[in-house]
Amino acid sequence: MTNENESGDRQTNQVFGAHVPSQMMGLPTSSEGVSDHARNDELGFDIPVDTVPLPSRGKVYAATTQMHGITQVPIRAMTAREEDILTSRALLKNGSVITHLLRSCIVDKRIDPRELISGDRTALMVALRITGYGPEYKIETECPKCDHKQHVDFDLSELPLKWLELDPDTEMSNSFTVTLPVSKKRVTFRFLTGADEEEIQQEQVMKKKKLKTQLDTLVTARFQRQITAVDGRAEPGFIAKFIRTMPVRDSHFLRKYIADNEPGMEMQSMMVCEECQEASEVDVPIQASFFWPE
Repeated sequence: MTNENESGDRQTNQVFGAHVPSQMMGLPTSSEGVSDHARNDELGFDIPVDTVPLPSRGKVYAATTQMHGITQVPIRAMTAREEDILTSRALLKNGSVITHLLRSCIVDKRIDPRELISGDRTALMVALRITGYGPEYKIETECPKCDHKQHVDFDLSELPLKWLELDPDTEMSNSFTVTLPVSKKRVTFRFLTGADEEEIQQEQVMKKKKLKTQLDTLVTARFQRQITAVDGRAEPGFIAKFIRTMPVRDSHFLRKYIADNEPGMEMQSMMVCEECQEASEVDVPIQASFFWPE
């Protein structure tokens, strides 16, 4: 849910406490007509519903998808049913537990969480954690200055949303192009979706079993789905060959460019080391305790 601030030019989301650009408010949204509570008349209590802005601003969803034109997604707070999902061994094993969790809590059932890009899914997942267990997130982290390990309390509601600033190659599409520094190739790429992430995880597990190796091939596996064309050529075989022979500087540049521009959440926060007293910015990893706080 959002409220206008004093200046009237931006709004504040109740889940994150993050500012939402006012131009998003004029775009079509799935939250129209959604109440602040999902009423359970039989039991006589309300289940809170919050509207979560999408970091992508909805700019990556084509007219052929159910997500087209949607910039905000209403979610209801988790219940005991969602705890069953989070503890399902089958869902944890095949990597689909987050998809099932989102599908259960998203109010607008037209929305397929597998179609959402990863950054939008992360925003919804953090929102569910906040509405379900509160914004306090306690984890053990390591001081980047002296390597001292300590427990730190992070406030998830203070993590800012990372908005999509790139313009797609064509309006309302998940397609972007950049020129690599070494090979000078123009690479067209897309941001991965929930379906991509699930398939990559399943493929990595199967490959390790088949080849009896612990070697991860995540870099090339992700490139296979992210890169859609090289200098305009979209043949899968050509793209696969390019990925295998891409200069390492180009590979590093492309991965960093995608990561820097991918919308989602800024999963970093400040900590003060109890050992050396240095203040440092550290990553806020999503660990097992994310949905099972102590």
